[in-house]
Amino acid sequence: MRLTLRVWRQPDAHAPGAMVTYPLDGISEDMSFLEMLDTLNEELILKGDEPVAFDHDCREGICGACGVVINGDAHGPERTTTCQLHMRHFADGDTIDVEPWRAGAFPVVKDLVVDRSALDRIIGAGGYITAPTGAAPEAHATPVPKPVADSAFEHAECIGCGACVAACPNGSAMLFTSAKINHLNVLPQGAPERETRVLDMVATMDEEGFGGCTLAGECATACPKGIPLPSIAAMNKEWLRAARKAAR
Repeated sequence: MRLTLRVWRQPDAHAPGAMVTYPLDGISEDMSFLEMLDTLNEELILKGDEPVAFDHDCREGICGACGVVINGDAHGPERTTTCQLHMRHFADGDTIDVEPWRAGAFPVVKDLVVDRSALDRIIGAGGYITAPTGAAPEAHATPVPKPVADSAFEHAECIGCGACVAACPNGSAMLFTSAKINHLNVLPQGAPERETRVLDMVATMDEEGFGGCTLAGECATACPKGIPLPSIAAMNKEWLRAARKAAR
């Protein structure tokens, strides 16, 4: 395959960036998108040019580190992570635009790499449960109804890649935050911090500079793990309940 790549190049958060065009030949349709970027970087290094910086780790769709915007879509044209997107989804002669996540709370570090530590700080504000030290409790000591367990597992699938933020026209982190809150709040083990969790995590989300949610729905469309849009409504219900209780 012959491709024309237009890649965002930016040396750091304070320098201006621009799209740079690179012709690329000999790309196999069986390559992953990241392997294609590896091929580009090999050519750039051989020419003595600076390779394109991009995030990656497991390359198995598990960690979510690999996210980039491809032709305007977070993670690209398929509902998967960038590392699991294969070049067979593109055609010979295509022009492909590759950009970093676009959000005020995700400053560019270099090229396609952004700082997503704001998501870690949201989790740090309440994404945990009280657990006594000592031996692990017996597995069936706390019964959990299957619908509750299913809901918890559904929200626990969030890998924190930030695609929901990048896809949202407002740069909102509501889907991510709701997944982390609902995962724990529906379980009996999460009950001790139920109110403080939602209040603290939502407050931290706002402090980090994420945009407000207007239910555009792009977040759920882009999510590679299928976190459902009603998750946001469930979080809002939790927040209202906790805020009313705290105001008494």
